Amino acid sequence: MEKQHHGTITKVSGPLVIAKGMKNAQMYEVVQVSKERLTGEIIKLENDTASIQVYEETSGIGPGEPVYQMGKPLTVELGPGLLTSIYDGIQRPLNDIYEKTGHFIGRGVQVAAIDHNKKWAFSATAKNGDEVSEGDVLGTVQETELITHKVMVPPGVSGTVSEIKEGNFTIDDTVAKVGKKSVSMLQVWPIRKPRPSAEKLLPKTLMTTGQRVLDAFFPIVQGGAGCVPGPFGAGKTVVQHQIAKWANADIIIYIGCGERGNEMTEVLQEFPELIDPKSGKPLMERTVLIANTSNMPVAAREASVYTGITIAEYFRDMGYNVTLTADSTSRWAEAMREMSGRLEEMPGEEGYPAYLGSRMAAFYERAGFVKCLGSEGITGSLSVIGAVSPPGGDLSEPVTQNTLRVTKVFWGLDAQLAYKRHFPSIDWLTSYSLYLDNVNDYMRQNAGHDWPEMRTRAMDILQQESKLEEIVRLVGIDALSPKEQLVLETAKMIREDFLQQNAFDEIDTYTSTKKMYLMMKAILTFYHEGGAAIENGKELKTITSIPAKDEISKAKMVKEDNLKSIEDLIDRLKKDIQTIES
Repeated sequence: MEKQHHGTITKVSGPLVIAKGMKNAQMYEVVQVSKERLTGEIIKLENDTASIQVYEETSGIGPGEPVYQMGKPLTVELGPGLLTSIYDGIQRPLNDIYEKTGHFIGRGVQVAAIDHNKKWAFSATAKNGDEVSEGDVLGTVQETELITHKVMVPPGVSGTVSEIKEGNFTIDDTVAKVGKKSVSMLQVWPIRKPRPSAEKLLPKTLMTTGQRVLDAFFPIVQGGAGCVPGPFGAGKTVVQHQIAKWANADIIIYIGCGERGNEMTEVLQEFPELIDPKSGKPLMERTVLIANTSNMPVAAREASVYTGITIAEYFRDMGYNVTLTADSTSRWAEAMREMSGRLEEMPGEEGYPAYLGSRMAAFYERAGFVKCLGSEGITGSLSVIGAVSPPGGDLSEPVTQNTLRVTKVFWGLDAQLAYKRHFPSIDWLTSYSLYLDNVNDYMRQNAGHDWPEMRTRAMDILQQESKLEEIVRLVGIDALSPKEQLVLETAKMIREDFLQQNAFDEIDTYTSTKKMYLMMKAILTFYHEGGAAIENGKELKTITSIPAKDEISKAKMVKEDNLKSIEDLIDRLKKDIQTIES
């Protein structure tokens, strides 16, 4: 659309610009502010006055400068070329900006989100005369070695295929005609509007993360929503990195929302070097990164989470399992609070806007396991995991509480565990997952038939330990019965040999569900056999000194192709305890 001068700036307040003469403007319409053409979005309208949040630095801009209306909402470009990209909060590729402006992002720089000149090899799957509707696949493009990009009929379009081509095309070229509508490989979608699906389904497949504390005690499903709240230094970012690296997802969307620049630098340097463990190819071939650091304009944080989730929904519509991690939603909420304050809206709790809860809910509700649009009835999932950074680790603050209302998984990070160098520092007594029943059948098939009972028993031992520690503090460990002392010994093994995991160790960084099951079975075998031996009059000291016990701690270093050694350890534990002499 041709850019026209429609309004005039009357006031500039940080990222908020007030303009008059905007009679034909609409809410959430994109505008370009000043002669430098800074990208902005209308967030409030009153008569012919518009309040605009600008996604770039506004210093030096003053009253009297022009505002250009674009006649469309803030959108993302969706098509081949998304994967391997690193974007800012409004889907501008950082590599392209760097080539244009150098190390610092220039103001008003306009860069296409996807390369419009590159040609892609399009293979048709539909034929002339086929009846198609929105979501049906017309053809495919091999976007990367790992991912086949499906070119779908855009939402709102249906009819008979009157023409379909094959060959090399740019994303703007027409590859098919559906009815009288020309269809290209490019779709454009407003970021604040969820992409449609045919039906939401009940998720039942575990999203494996390779992190024992998560997969064993607090699982999340493919299509689930979870949150990771914790104070500074507790390990939120490492948990999210581990999920991005190891989750059994087809596509990873990582949003760095208002995080420190050095953390995002680590991500941007590390991700391109990571190798996908399943294929041996670079992980970036199935990843999209959105980098919006704390020194970038605050309003762009608010857009970045919507940009990321819209890209994620697009890949979900192709039938892929997508995992989106947002680090951190607290910075997004702070951006909302700043803009709300500048708009002089009535503040809610702790200065956050009254609509904080509904915005959070609308974001997390876009997660789900769905039946995609289209006659084929394919399914796809979008899992959303948001990190929360409560000031001072106070989990009663509004962002954490509003997040807990809408997510079903709570991985609470504990500063005390982090200080003790226990990582992941997830507190097993306060964390929870409401997906336990959903994944029971999956775990019985993929881990072991008695896994749900084992998990319950292990959690019960950890809770007993918490109660017994109070007694030990008051009167000492000798006041406990041998069976109670066995509980403490077993709980210590669960904590140190099972829950503690080294993200930087080549073997310990990832644990399959089968290995996790065998590790837990070894610990519980020691507990059950030890308890039976105590009842038969054997001394606890003798039970804890058997040679096989020391090998339990080494089980985490067993390679995935050598799980038979853990099975042998379980047999040895039984034998060693049962043959103890009185």
